[in-house]
Amino acid sequence: MAGPTTEERTPRGERRQESSGPPPLLRRHLRTIVVLAIALAFLGSGAFWLLYGSDLVRAEKVSVSGTRILTAEQVREAADVPLGKPLISVDTDAVASRVSRKLPRIDTVDVERSWPHGITLKVTERTPVLLVQKGGKFIEVDDEGVRFATVSRAPEGVPTLELDLSRSGSAAASLRRFGEARLVREAVRVAGAVPGPVARLTRTVKVRSYDDISLELKDGRTIAWGSSEAGAAKGRTLTALMKAAPRARHFDVSVPTAPASSGS
Repeated sequence: MAGPTTEERTPRGERRQESSGPPPLLRRHLRTIVVLAIALAFLGSGAFWLLYGSDLVRAEKVSVSGTRILTAEQVREAADVPLGKPLISVDTDAVASRVSRKLPRIDTVDVERSWPHGITLKVTERTPVLLVQKGGKFIEVDDEGVRFATVSRAPEGVPTLELDLSRSGSAAASLRRFGEARLVREAVRVAGAVPGPVARLTRTVKVRSYDDISLELKDGRTIAWGSSEAGAAKGRTLTALMKAAPRARHFDVSVPTAPASSGS
């Protein structure tokens, strides 16, 4: 049914009729929009059912990669993924948080959905760079100074951290100023700056104060390192000094521009 029309005269007196309804092109566009909206509604409801109501995309298995000391089963147990639930509803952030909280040995964990039925956990374990001996056991310390695990047997090649923190004098002042945790991190930085060949020979990293950190090697030689500052320069100086004085028993690189060696 055509829409109502209006009639008016032109300047020459001719009659002209205009329709007040939408033009044909606009009507076709409106019909197209309506059809598309209906189609999208059906598609949306179908997608919602597929993701939340269908058995085709539910969490059924958990895959673990990257473990070295831990087992895959330990990681799966800590993750506590709700199997049988729609895969889209699994809170991956919550899964990662549970793994990190329950397993301090884990440094990082990436949780991903593996469509249509899997959850993938990619973990990176912390690596000990120092050990704190306590009784007959050893506390592992990583490269950030985090004490993350206690083991009954010392990992091979990892030096022991000895905190010789006096409660009097300059050492006590250093302890009050920096705190034990900071001094442990400084020892970690020193261990990381020691040249590879020397690091493999290091038995103990001893901390007396912030600027009094030393190393004891497996053959009894000692190295006065000082603070953790200028670690790269101290490492280069130590390498050159040990080559120049291969029979020396003590090396001092606490001031890398003025190194010293003694004993034979």
